[in-house]
Amino acid sequence: MADETASTTSNPPGSPAALTAAPGYQVRRLYQAYLAVWIRAVDPTLTGPQFAVLQAVEAAPGHDQRSMASAVALDTSTMADVARRLEKRGLLLRKTAAADGRRKLLYLTEEGKQALHDANSRTRALDERLLEPFDTEQRVDVMRLLTSLADHWEGLTEDS
Repeated sequence: MADETASTTSNPPGSPAALTAAPGYQVRRLYQAYLAVWIRAVDPTLTGPQFAVLQAVEAAPGHDQRSMASAVALDTSTMADVARRLEKRGLLLRKTAAADGRRKLLYLTEEGKQALHDANSRTRALDERLLEPFDTEQRVDVMRLLTSLADHWEGLTEDS
């Protein structure tokens, strides 16, 4: 009996067809793999959402957290947490808006600009590795399809 138990636990089962046929399952697999490779290839302490916030703030300094949350596909409470963490690390400044004390306006610090610059080149290299199986034309198609799917799924959240 012990041999039978050992053999069944040493060979994990494959993913059931009901899972592998589900788009959400495949997206989760992609995201889990992406997180693992991000940590090794880009930065072990700067997360993807933090990187996105830094990118958005660099592109539009002085905008408030709420509009930045929308720009980087984060809910407002997650955005507030990410911004606080970046501020604590010295990468971001959050200034209270003069006209409305509840609004926090975001700016990169010099350290934030440097961290973004450093991570940017590693991120572009990772992007190349992620899309390596595809030629240039296929990459455009993959990105178009991913964007279309993301837009559609985000729309589903608004319909709920």
